[in-house]
Amino acid sequence: MPKTLFDKIWDLHVVKHVADGLDVLYIDQHFLHEVTSPQAFDGLRKRGVEVFRPQQCVATADHNVPTKNQDQPIKDPLSANQVNSLIKNCEEFGIELYGIGHENQGIVHIIGPDLGITQPGMTIVCGDSHTSTHGAFGTIAFGIGTSQVEQVLAAQSLVLSRPKTMSIEVNGQLNKGVTAKDVILYIIAQLGAEGATGYFVEYSGNVFRNFTMEERMTVCNMSIEMGARGGLIGIDQTTIDYVTSRVEIPKEKIFTWLSLNTDEDAVFDKTIKLNAADIHPLVTCGTAPDTGIRLSDRVSASKHITKKALGYMQFNQDDQISDQSVDYVFIGSCTNGRIEDLRAVANLVKGHKKAEHVNVWVVPGSMKVRSQAIEEDLDKIFEASGFEFREPGCSACLAMNEDKIPAGSLCVSTSNRNFEGRQGEGARTVLASPLTAAASAITGKITDPTIFLN
Repeated sequence: MPKTLFDKIWDLHVVKHVADGLDVLYIDQHFLHEVTSPQAFDGLRKRGVEVFRPQQCVATADHNVPTKNQDQPIKDPLSANQVNSLIKNCEEFGIELYGIGHENQGIVHIIGPDLGITQPGMTIVCGDSHTSTHGAFGTIAFGIGTSQVEQVLAAQSLVLSRPKTMSIEVNGQLNKGVTAKDVILYIIAQLGAEGATGYFVEYSGNVFRNFTMEERMTVCNMSIEMGARGGLIGIDQTTIDYVTSRVEIPKEKIFTWLSLNTDEDAVFDKTIKLNAADIHPLVTCGTAPDTGIRLSDRVSASKHITKKALGYMQFNQDDQISDQSVDYVFIGSCTNGRIEDLRAVANLVKGHKKAEHVNVWVVPGSMKVRSQAIEEDLDKIFEASGFEFREPGCSACLAMNEDKIPAGSLCVSTSNRNFEGRQGEGARTVLASPLTAAASAITGKITDPTIFLN
């Protein structure tokens, strides 16, 4: 019987069928960070249980870390406590930790692929919803709650219900200035915040085949924002070249990876086909990621924006989105904090200065990304443009560290969520691609990047 990529990986990892649709699934790789792991480790202590397979766990500090002066003690007491607890827990339970200052430290979903830990055919979990990022490699990767973090630490397995499968196919030629971020914002706007609930999505079509691995990661990263359990992309030469450039892989293993791809006659529970020509640079205008509209649109173009969201964002239905003044620009996060994102921004802003009233933070997703950016002199371009180039961390993606957006301020952000208070109490967030964020930083208002791409 023909199978999908998802079904093949799932079936290979079933330890035991518990009931109809319920399986014990083996987990190949467990990533941990400082926010969702403390209670899980405490649970192990209370039960007198050791970590079952510590060699299949990797931890890093990312959510709570400051992105300035990382060589100094963390000032915020809660953040310092969480980071210190992670250090203590990893030492006690024998888990490898990439803490602040380590050459491999960075956002958990960036370091896994970059270090060659993430590989095709795996099952991957982390106590973070954007674990779906790793699906770009042809993996079943998804976020889990703290109680499940404890389960994986104790048994390297989870009891799970099997999701349905959905195919999202995008074919055609993308318009000028359209990036992977615009593609996924468009898909989310079409389906809505709950449009893929209960499904695991496979992205297919020539648009995704032509994407680099970093672009694919951006797409899979935001699968969760339309309610999907996760998202994945088929394994091809682009996947193999990326992984083998980081770690040595036997040829027979590569053949096994390729055999996992969806069979030609496989049937998905739901199939959606979209045209690349319909996609343009987008920004969100509400307080959910499904409120994406074109830069030429008025706010009323969003079919998902609510009256409450309009009030919070201080927008009117007939407002032109490109007329909105910008206070902050944040370039980074597990969605768009990779080296290709930074290169794209540097290429656009080179020779330009940011608007005087705009604060711009460029935060690389890892120490490796930061080092690469410095090696390529991207930091000098940012600084010449008036952008602040910082140290790695989740930063202004979420208000768990010092990088908070002040109440009432509008931030064009390359991150993945624009919920109320996500970037700070009262902060207003507009999600955008790195190109749109860079263009907005220069003009001081939400701006279509294509004007800088001629």
